[in-house]
Amino acid sequence: MGKKMRILGLSFLLFLSVQNKALAEKKEERSWKDETIYFIMIDRFHNGDKRNDFEVDTKDPSAYHGGDFKGVTEKLDYLKKMGVTAIWMTPVMKNEERGYHGYWTEDFYDTEEHFGSKEDLKILVKEAHDLNIKVILDLVVNHTGYKHPWQNDPAKQDWFHPQEEITNWDNQENVENGWLAGLPDLNTENPETRNYLLDMAEYWIKETDIDGYRLDTVKHVPKNFWIEFSERVKKVKPDFYLIGEVWHNDPRYIAEYNKAGIQSFVDYPLFNEMVRIFRQTGQSLSELNSVWERNKYYYEDPYMLGNFIDNHDNIRFVREVLLKQEDPEKRLKMALTYLYTAPGIPILYQGTEHMMDGAKDPDNRRMMDFDQNKEIETFTAKLGELRQKHPALRRGDFSLIKEDRAKAVFKRSYKNETVFIVFNNDKKDGTVSFSDRDLQKHDLLDVMTKDTVNVKGEKAELFLKGEAAHVYLLQKDKGSPIMFTVLGAAAVFMIGFLIFLYRKRIRT
Repeated sequence: MGKKMRILGLSFLLFLSVQNKALAEKKEERSWKDETIYFIMIDRFHNGDKRNDFEVDTKDPSAYHGGDFKGVTEKLDYLKKMGVTAIWMTPVMKNEERGYHGYWTEDFYDTEEHFGSKEDLKILVKEAHDLNIKVILDLVVNHTGYKHPWQNDPAKQDWFHPQEEITNWDNQENVENGWLAGLPDLNTENPETRNYLLDMAEYWIKETDIDGYRLDTVKHVPKNFWIEFSERVKKVKPDFYLIGEVWHNDPRYIAEYNKAGIQSFVDYPLFNEMVRIFRQTGQSLSELNSVWERNKYYYEDPYMLGNFIDNHDNIRFVREVLLKQEDPEKRLKMALTYLYTAPGIPILYQGTEHMMDGAKDPDNRRMMDFDQNKEIETFTAKLGELRQKHPALRRGDFSLIKEDRAKAVFKRSYKNETVFIVFNNDKKDGTVSFSDRDLQKHDLLDVMTKDTVNVKGEKAELFLKGEAAHVYLLQKDKGSPIMFTVLGAAAVFMIGFLIFLYRKRIRT
C-alpha cells in the first residue's frame, strides 16, 4: 500500500503541474488591440549622440534640438517601465533644411543625418524587439519637401499635381490634388510615381524589420492607392499594422478608408470629446459613450482605433486645461484614466506623462523633460501596467451603466473579468451609486489603491473625491476562481480516490 500511495501522490502532483501549465499557457494570441503606443518626435525626445548636433539650436522652436535614434534606444527601458508595448516615431527619412519634424522629405531612401544612420535605426528596432516593443514609423506619401529636386527634373514633371492650394475642403478632388500648406503634391495616379512609393514602403520594412506605419495625410491621397499600398506591405509582413491619419470629425468619412485596407485610425472625433469633457469640471461624460456607439456601427473593428488626448499638431491638453483655469494635474489624471480604460489603443504623446504644457505648433513640440513631474509619470506607468494585466481593459465590451450629470460609471467585461470605471467630474466630493446584477456576492477592488469596497446585494455606493476617477475590479472571495476551481476539483478527486482504495484494501 505504501508504494501505491507514493505513486498516487506523485500522480497528484503531476496532475496539478499539468493543470497549472495549461492555465499558464491558456493565453490568447496577442493582437494590435492589446498594444499601448507611445508617440515620439525623434528630434525632441532625447539626445543620445552629440556627434550629429550640427545646426542644433534649442532656443529656436523651429530648429533641430538634438534628439536622435540613439536617444530613443537609450530610453527603451524607460518606455518599458511606462507599460509601453509599441512606439510610433515621426518620419525618419532625410529632410530638407529645418525639417526637424520629418514631414519635408528630401530623400525617401535615406535617414535624416541629424537622427543617425540606417544602422542606428536597425539597432533601435532590434533592441526594441528584444524588449517586446513594436516599432511604427510615420510615412508620408502625399507630398515632398518644399524644395525637392524632382521639381527641377524634366523627366519628373508629371510626378506632381499642378500647383494649386486646397481651397474647398468639401471637394474631395481638391483635397487629394491640392498642395497642402504649399507642399508639392505627389501624383500617385502616375504609375511611375506610385510604383516608386510602393517599392519604397516595402524597402523600409525589409531593411529595418519595423512592425507598422502611421500613414500621414491619408485623406489627401486617393483610396485606390491605399488599396494597393496595404496589399503590398502585408505581402511583405502579414501582420503589418497600418494606422491612418484621417483628420476629420465625421466617423463615416474616416471609416471609408477601412475599405482601402487601413485597419486603424487616430480617432479625432473621440479626441475632440475627450478634450472638451476633461479640460473642465461639470461636463457630462455621456458623449464619450455616444462616440463609442457610433464607432461600433461604422468601423470594421473599433477596438483597433488609436485614442489620444495630445499630439504634435494640436494644443497640449494641459494648455487646454490652463485656458479654462482648472487644475491640470487633476484634469490630466482623469483624462489619462479614460484613455487607458476605454476601448481602442491608447496613444501617449511624449511628455504627457510629465504634464508638459504647449500651445500651437511648434510650442507643443518642446524637448522632452524626463524630470518634470514624477508623480504623473508614476500614475501613467501604473495605468499602463493595469491595461496589460487586465484583458477587460483591452478587449472587453463597453457600456455606460450610470450617468448623473458629471458623474458616470462605465462597465467593461471580458470572459471571467469585469471592471467598472467610475468618474466624478465635479469639483465637490460625492457619492456615486449604481446597480448591476454582476455585483451580487462580489466585492470591488480599487486596482490603483488596492482598497476593497464591500457591496450590498446588487448596489454599490462609492465615495469619490471631486475631480477623480477610479478603476474597480469585480472580485469574488478575494481569490482566483479558476485556480480554486481546478485545485478544488483535483483535491476532491484525489481524496475520493484514496478513500476508495482504502475501503477496498479493508474489504480484501
